[in-house]
Amino acid sequence: MTGFSRLPLVALMLSAAPCGFPEPEWQSLFDGKSLEGWRETPFTRHGTVRVENGSIILGRGAMTGITRTKPFPKSNYEVRLEAVRMDGQDFFAGITFPVKDSYCSWIVGGWGGSVVGLSSLDGDDASENETSTSRTFEKGRWYSLALRVTDGWIQAWIDNEKIIEVATTGRKIDLRAGEMDLSTPFGIASYSTVAGLRKLEYRELPPSQDK
Repeated sequence: MTGFSRLPLVALMLSAAPCGFPEPEWQSLFDGKSLEGWRETPFTRHGTVRVENGSIILGRGAMTGITRTKPFPKSNYEVRLEAVRMDGQDFFAGITFPVKDSYCSWIVGGWGGSVVGLSSLDGDDASENETSTSRTFEKGRWYSLALRVTDGWIQAWIDNEKIIEVATTGRKIDLRAGEMDLSTPFGIASYSTVAGLRKLEYRELPPSQDK
């Protein structure tokens, strides 16, 4: 099982605090015991969400997820968490997040289990645009995921490997057609898959901290 390595991730993600600014502090998004600060996303034919052994379990459904009920920044922030595909063959982490006044989703393990990418950029979803990659995900293995959104860039890491770096200036950022808008302003979902989530944290960054 791959644990979440805090220090290497911070080293890989470019310095969040310019000279003269204190290092931003990480804030917990999950207390390990309840869904305080979240609601079960009302997707059609969704599965059951529960908290078990310090993890949020997204039960099998057409799509199952949680949506943040507290304020969330629109830009200049980082998110990190661990996620696992416990059963099923599709995405086990579909992270919907703000990009200024728009929203986007980072799909991890979609389209039959392997596609990683952003939905959508200029109308093209995660299987079609330049962020699309394919990788094998082991069932039962926890993966560390990290996302950084600044005024001009979206960057993402899996197990400390940067797998997405895309400029957003001049691009049309939007959600894939369907029910992903129910995840706004910030939410995490799985599709036809039992998934686990833990160690959810975020921090706000000083303005203009692009790549």
